[in-house]
Amino acid sequence: MIFGLNPENEWCQWILKHGLDQELHKIKSSIDKKRLMDLQIFPPENNILKALDLTPFDRVKVVIIGQDPYHGYGQANGLAFSVNEGISIPPSLKNIFQEIERDIPATEHKNGNLENWAQQGVFLINTILTVEDGKPLSHINLGWELFTNAVINRLLKDIKPKVFMLWGKKAQKLVIDNQKIPDHMFLQSSHPSPLSVYRGFSGCSHFSKANEFLIQKGIPPIDWSLR
Repeated sequence: MIFGLNPENEWCQWILKHGLDQELHKIKSSIDKKRLMDLQIFPPENNILKALDLTPFDRVKVVIIGQDPYHGYGQANGLAFSVNEGISIPPSLKNIFQEIERDIPATEHKNGNLENWAQQGVFLINTILTVEDGKPLSHINLGWELFTNAVINRLLKDIKPKVFMLWGKKAQKLVIDNQKIPDHMFLQSSHPSPLSVYRGFSGCSHFSKANEFLIQKGIPPIDWSLR
């Protein structure tokens, strides 16, 4: 499968069934051309669809939507807001950790790699899945939004209850304009970036609220620690 997605993954089967693999091939062709121009593209190709790879459709409990990957060398690892172990924690992720630790005392965060969350059912998806070195939003017109909007809309239509954490106006507009199932929980606040964290993200308690909702629905909660 393109971009290293496991062919046995249900997301892969859905992509093929709905012809979205053609869109992915177009995007890959554009990325390949950029690489031939010696442009550095993040994350590495086999990590571009990591959110889908680590969190199969039937295991999604919580959806967190980012914008595009970190544009610094070695940072992006295919999950929204996540960085590889050993990489300095970026400001937005630092603010996310601070809010979790305020919201759920005794929660620990020893690194910025969110793979453990993804494996528990936290779907960490950016709306744009690649970026050029040092150029935020450089792939905004590459075609990613068509693909990721389809992914998010599928989650919205699913009858299994989910929590959608909508941080910032872009994420809110993307989801609220397309709400389909009333059984989901929609949590809204400002974005956790340093420019807007104090406009509503700090003190939002989204993480304890999400776990309370999941427990009410008979779904195991998320352990938000990263030990």
